[in-house]
Formats: sequence, structure tokens, C-alpha cells
Amino acid sequence: MAAELTAHQLIAQHRPTLDQALEAIRTRAYWSPHPEHPKAYGENGSLDAAAGKAAFDALLGTRMDLGQPGTDDWVGGEVSPYGIELGVTYPHADLDVLLPAMKAGQRAWRDAGAELRAAVCLEIIKRISDRTHEFAHAVMHTSGQAFMMSFQAGGPHAQDRGLEAVAYAYVEQVRTPDTAEWTKPQGKRDPLALTKHFTPVARGIGLVIGCNTFPTWNGYPGLFASLATGNAVLVKPHPRAVLPLALTVQVAREVLAEAGFDANLVALAAERPGEGIAKTLATRPEIRIIDYTGSTAFGDWLEANARQAQVYTEKAGVNTVLVDSTDNYKGMLSNLAFSLSLYSGQMCTTPQNLLIPRDGIRTDEGPKTYDEVAADIARAVDGLLGDDARANALLGAIVNPDVKARLEAAAGLGEVALASREVANPEFPDAVVRTPVIVKLDGAKPDDEAAYMNECFGPVSFAVAVDSATDAVELLRRTIRDKGAMTVGAYTVDAEVEQAVQEVCLEEAAQLSLNLTGGVYVNQTAAFSDFHGSGGNPAANAALCDGAFVANRFRVVEVRREA
Repeated sequence: MAAELTAHQLIAQHRPTLDQALEAIRTRAYWSPHPEHPKAYGENGSLDAAAGKAAFDALLGTRMDLGQPGTDDWVGGEVSPYGIELGVTYPHADLDVLLPAMKAGQRAWRDAGAELRAAVCLEIIKRISDRTHEFAHAVMHTSGQAFMMSFQAGGPHAQDRGLEAVAYAYVEQVRTPDTAEWTKPQGKRDPLALTKHFTPVARGIGLVIGCNTFPTWNGYPGLFASLATGNAVLVKPHPRAVLPLALTVQVAREVLAEAGFDANLVALAAERPGEGIAKTLATRPEIRIIDYTGSTAFGDWLEANARQAQVYTEKAGVNTVLVDSTDNYKGMLSNLAFSLSLYSGQMCTTPQNLLIPRDGIRTDEGPKTYDEVAADIARAVDGLLGDDARANALLGAIVNPDVKARLEAAAGLGEVALASREVANPEFPDAVVRTPVIVKLDGAKPDDEAAYMNECFGPVSFAVAVDSATDAVELLRRTIRDKGAMTVGAYTVDAEVEQAVQEVCLEEAAQLSLNLTGGVYVNQTAAFSDFHGSGGNPAANAALCDGAFVANRFRVVEVRREA
């Protein structure tokens, strides 16, 4: 596009996409403007595979100068889970300089109105989309995701979630009209007449605290929800996953400037090793919104201590699959194997506890004992990952040493149904790649309960023996209520069991997937259609995305005059 973007240009170009997004969130039907296949890129200004890889390689060892005010140092130190030192350095900010500079542009951003703000956000997303191949390598080498997952989840799926947030933000802002003529009859006297103006007003500066595993997918909803509702946004990436969000900030600043707004409406807060600036930032009076994905401990701290801010958290949960019966045993095993293996279980939606009646289950292949079900799931995972090339493509790399330590310790918690094995990655010899471990536990034993009732983030699952489907339903209820769950799965051909599981999930506010045996998995959600989290159990206090996720990022201020 031209060096300067007019409001008319932006709205004309992006209004059709916004309208399609609005229709998608209304109908909940499938829709995405961002291609999932790598070969779809390379035309109309987008980078193809070779150009994207070259762009990523050109970043290595460079200083990313974003032109931010208050830069007092340069920081970095990211090392890819695949063994590459990225060598990129980023601006370290003097907050007493940067935060006031971020607030300076908010008046013009507020006055732009909801439609133009949405169009600017969509231009940012469009430019990120054009560089999806470059972003995919940045996500891969900070999160440890395999390339195809980095491409899809870190690219189009993340962009979809950002666009979804913009659509919800627009809906909530235009719910109230800009103006109203108010007339109240007074009988024989002249009526009372007022002209009223309503303006969505931002809360202040939004803080996005990024995560290591899904920096863009988890970061974009909060970033674009706050920006589209008129707030400036400060992005504080995870120290091991700065690059994808730094690139995002770079693109956002370029678009804002070209559209005639202050580039400092979006800024980066990178930190020195061990500096831990998230707590400092979270309690600054200028920070009025916080979006966070990560551990329960820090999420709880934010909710308790960032009293000046509206805090949105996605924390840990214990995701559960109840296995009662199935009319497609092979399909169930295949679906579970993929769900347990994808990205080495390093997803907030990966199943951890598989609740299996100790007397076994009914299947289309006849009755199966608890031991047979556990062994068959283990064989399905082993078969899926038996070829090292396929295993690398599904597993990616272990993101940090803590995950590896949990994986190794899990084998000592009970009888091992499936032992984890090391997988060599010929392209990246220093990558730590491990297949999942499945451990058999007894739901009635207190020592075993201490293991399965806490999140063991990573490629660790527990086959938990329960006395009956009824007991499994009650354990499911207690797990969601006490520990939270981002996802719940169930396999049953019994209408009463299905109804009982559904009722638990409705009462405890957990998203449920029933009898998945094909190409949709419990740990995947689709933007514009699926809700990620519910905000109604301890795993998260917000859902991605719904009206509640955006509506409290702004207030409506009224000015009234006599007509």
C-alpha cells in the first residue's frame, strides 16, 4: 500500500472482511480469511516459503530497533528449543518514559471511532498474514512447535483469533449509537428535549503478558481486543519467546504511523534475564487491562494484586476424557493418540486424565478391560509415533527443562502403560524430543489422586481406573470445580451417561467434546465458532472470544445538551 493510509482507504479495503467476521461470529459457521496451507502464500505481496525463511534468517543476530522512546538498553538471549541461538536483541524500556509516551496518542485513537480502529487492526493482521512463513519460523524457534503447527497455529489460527477479537470489539462498541435525540412529553408544556452523544472511551494501557508455548495464538486476542477498543497496548513477551511478538509490535507500529496515528500506541517491553518486570508492570497505575496466559500461581497473583486493572487470565487446568463406551473403538484410539501426542502435550487443551471404569468398557469390538483399553491407547500412540520423521512432525521439541523434568518424574508415579522414548531430529541434533508417557493410576488411592488431580504440563497422561461411569462423572465434576479444565472429552453410547457428562459441563462451565473419532480433536478449537475456555471454572476467568472478553475494555461516556 501507499506510504500513508487514509481512513477511506482502510475502511474500503477491510470493511468486507469485518462484515464476514461479524457474520461468522453470529452463525458460528466455519470461516477463515487466512489460508492454512503453506503453498497458498507467495502472491499479492505475501512471502512464499523461501522468502519467509530468508526473512527469518536475516533477523538472526540483529538488533530490532522499534524506534520506541525511553530505550535504555538492549536485551535478548533467546535460544531455540531446536538448539539455535537466535541472537536478536530488543529495546529495554525506561517505563517512566515509555508509558507516558504511549498515553499521548490515545485521544486521536479514541476520536477515530470504532470502524476506523477496526480497519487499522485488520490492516495490521493482513500484513502479519503476508509474512506468515517468516512468523512461522519465529514461533517454531521460540516455542518448539514443529514447523507445520507453528505455521498453522502461530499463523492463520492466531490471526483468526485476533480478527475474531476485533469483530467482538466492534459489536460491543456500536451497540450504543453515536447520538440520540431524546424528547420527553410534558403535557401542555413544551417537551424536554436533549441531544445526547455517546463515546466509547478506553480504560488506559493494556498489558499483554505473553506465553512461551503459543506467543501469537494466546497473545493476539488480548492485543487486538484492547487496541480495537481504543487502548494503547504494551506487549511483555515471555523471555524465551520474544521474537514473534516483537515482530507483531513492529508491524503494528508501522501501520499506525502510516494511518496517521501515534506508533507508540503499541510498544514492546522486553526484559533482562531474571528481571521479572511483569509484576512491576502489572501494578503500575497506567496499566488498566491485563491479558495473561501461564501458571496458576502468577495468574492468581495478578488477580489478587493488579487491583487497578481489569485482568483476563488463562491458567492451568486438569483436562479430562471420560471413556465409558464407544461404537468406533479404532477411531477413538486414533483420535486420542493424536490428541495426546500433538506438540508433546504442551497445550493448555491437551487431555491429561483418561477416566476408565476398572470393569472395562463396551465397544464395537466387544468388551474391553481397563488394562486392555490402557494398553490399546498406548499401542495407538506408539504406532502413530513409530516413525521418527512423523514423530518429529507431530511432537516438535520440549519447550523447556521443567517439562522434561516432569516427564521423567511421571514414570515413577505408577505402572507405566507407555514409556517415553527419545526421538532424534536429524535437522536439529540438539532438539529435545520425547514421546508421551502414559501411567496407570487408581482413582480410589489418595497417593494416586495427588498425582492426577494436579496439572502435569507436557507429554504426560494418566489412565485413571474408576469404579463406574457414575464415579467417573463425579470425579469429572470435582476435577473441573477444584482444578478447572480448558477442555473435557467423553466417549459413550449410553444416553444417560452422555446426559450426565453434559450436565456436569454445563453446571461447572467446561467446554465438552463428545465421541470425537475423526479429524477434529479435543485440544483444537476453531476461531469464530468454538469458545476457548469458558471463564466459568478455575482454568480461566475469560473465554476466547466472547462479548465479555471485550466489553469491559472500554466505557461509554455520555455528553448531553439541550436540543
